[in-house]
Amino acid sequence: LTVLNAGRRYLRAEDLSGKVFVTSGLGGMSGAQAKAAVIAGCVGIIAEVDEAALLKRHKQGWLMEISNNLDHCIARLREARKNKIALSLGYHGNVVDLWERLVHELDTTGELLADLGSDQTSCHNPFNGGYYPVQLSFEEGKQLLSSNPGKFRTLVQESLKRHVAAINKLADKGMFFWDYGNAFLLEAQRAGADVAKKGANKTEFRYPSYVQHIMG
Repeated sequence: LTVLNAGRRYLRAEDLSGKVFVTSGLGGMSGAQAKAAVIAGCVGIIAEVDEAALLKRHKQGWLMEISNNLDHCIARLREARKNKIALSLGYHGNVVDLWERLVHELDTTGELLADLGSDQTSCHNPFNGGYYPVQLSFEEGKQLLSSNPGKFRTLVQESLKRHVAAINKLADKGMFFWDYGNAFLLEAQRAGADVAKKGANKTEFRYPSYVQHIMG
């Protein structure tokens, strides 16, 4: 319902076939995102750093395909988008790499490949394994978290700034991003990312919340 209502409200579309939803997180409640994309009829690309979570969703049948190759992900995205095929594709990697690749595609081809975007990393707990920084692999991140949590925290905040910068570039061209209630925008703001709503008070964000603006 969240994906459908986001399409209705922000894309003015009742039919989401051929539309692309980009997000992250396949563990816990966020594991439903892949199935939601297919039920809504769109193309869902969901990034996940933890291979165990990815494989679990694939085994359950909630996730149709898995790839750790961004070139392949972009090719499948284009193919499914063009042919209006409902698809859930799990990218085994960091969502920041995926967002930055989408910015690269926009810069080099002029194509905006994402219509809807969100995030379901566990940003309510970003410095204790809920969010892994793009600068490190998943295993490297786990090791650093254990050996030097202060450094890990710094890298998470740097990663959040890159994360938001890429989303902002795509949103400026017409992609609609929303907050999924996971404290992503709050932690990004604390990290110094550009998420403030222009001309509003400091507690307002430039992107809507799924509770207030989409489901409310």
